[in-house]
Amino acid sequence: MHVELTGSGDRAAQIYAQLRQAILDGRLDGGDRVPASRDLATTLGVARGTVTAAYDRLVAEEFLVSRRGAGTFVVQGCSLAASQTGAHPARTARHGAVRPAAVWQRETQPVRGPDGAAYDFSLGVPDTTLFPYATWRRLVTAHLRSGRVDRGTYDSSGHPRLQAEIARYAGLARSVLASGDDVVVTAGAQQALDLVARVVLDPGAVVAVEDPGYEAAHRLLETHRAVVHAVPVDDEGLVVDALPAGARLVHVTPSHQFPTGVTMSRARRNALLEWAARHDALIVEDDYDSEFRFADRPLEPLQSLDRDGRVVYIGSFSKSLLPALRIGYAIAPVSLQPALREARRVTVWNGDAATQSALADFLAEGHHAAHVRRASKIYRERRDELVASLGARLEPWLRVVPSAAGLHVTTLLRDPGSSDVAVAEVARSAGVFVDTLSTRHRGTDPRHGLAFGLGGVAAPDIDPAIALVQRALESALTPERRRRPSDG
Repeated sequence: MHVELTGSGDRAAQIYAQLRQAILDGRLDGGDRVPASRDLATTLGVARGTVTAAYDRLVAEEFLVSRRGAGTFVVQGCSLAASQTGAHPARTARHGAVRPAAVWQRETQPVRGPDGAAYDFSLGVPDTTLFPYATWRRLVTAHLRSGRVDRGTYDSSGHPRLQAEIARYAGLARSVLASGDDVVVTAGAQQALDLVARVVLDPGAVVAVEDPGYEAAHRLLETHRAVVHAVPVDDEGLVVDALPAGARLVHVTPSHQFPTGVTMSRARRNALLEWAARHDALIVEDDYDSEFRFADRPLEPLQSLDRDGRVVYIGSFSKSLLPALRIGYAIAPVSLQPALREARRVTVWNGDAATQSALADFLAEGHHAAHVRRASKIYRERRDELVASLGARLEPWLRVVPSAAGLHVTTLLRDPGSSDVAVAEVARSAGVFVDTLSTRHRGTDPRHGLAFGLGGVAAPDIDPAIALVQRALESALTPERRRRPSDG
């Protein structure tokens, strides 16, 4: 709270009047703590008794209350603005005359969350209870105590030890070809895509994304003033023959396509690389959750098959560790690395040094690999239980899309006239949250299906949850309720 004394008048009266007005107009709200009298007196250059006299008057008029050992606080409900309007205009930004650019004025419809559902099959959310918090606290604390977290020894690519550990991890786990110098540390995979778009795309550039696909990537590329084309996905992954000829950038999730779960075939991978070479395009390979594999060994990533330096491989630790850590990376061809480093420098600079240092140790000491092994066993158990329950209960209505990796399982509705949104709404009312495939489409003829994440429901709870989805299907797909919204 800012108090400014003017002239040579009664200083206590000025302090009283300014604090009282701040309370009445909502700048100070009920429960807010005002500065200690000694601190405010020092700031204003007056005797402590002057401030105490102003506080005593406000206490007497029931604007403030003093609590022994805690401080002095604004009394609840004494704001005139709050009592008259239920809000605090002084704490609300002015409407303003300046408008955002057109690309930022389009409001997007947020994906509805679980809203306290008893069974939460949200996509892209790991089970955070599996994370080794004690180990992580020890590593972070050690760096904070040592004072080694930030001595200006790392540049805008990130902490050099973390860069080296990410390169080693990606090489061992995913056959990615890289050294530490090739890695740019980012605040998640989304920022990695943002940096790539910044250094590659000019306004009006044509880009291609998967359909169905990751809406946040689509929207991000739009904000870079790109012309975004949604390209269909089939059982082999992105349909290369449907790519627009002038595309400068193609964003794909080949290891575990989001959200269908299909793996891009070897033939389709080769075709995409050949297409990029013919059309002078860049491929962004988003490997968002392939740490967790449950069947055959993964196909080689596009990055390791690339012979022309046309693939940027991006990933994060949001699925394998914690989303809240916000650490990802981009492994780029040498030709893009200086620009990516500069783009990172002018946006986020070095990032969180303590977290980067701790993660470097976490990887180097084998904690990440051990955690992935433990978590994989649990997710495998859940996946097996989910697939078995889907087959036993929902086979007449749904077909499971085969997949060998990742933290979700996708299904397709067998009846072409059925609405996945209708099913999901009935399931939600019964306490089960499932995602819908049709809402992830940008095209005019979306496929309908349900997607089930593995992070929010324990194995023993999966079959009871699927039993509720079965009832939702039986209810939602009756003849009078089955039609899709587009059917009119």
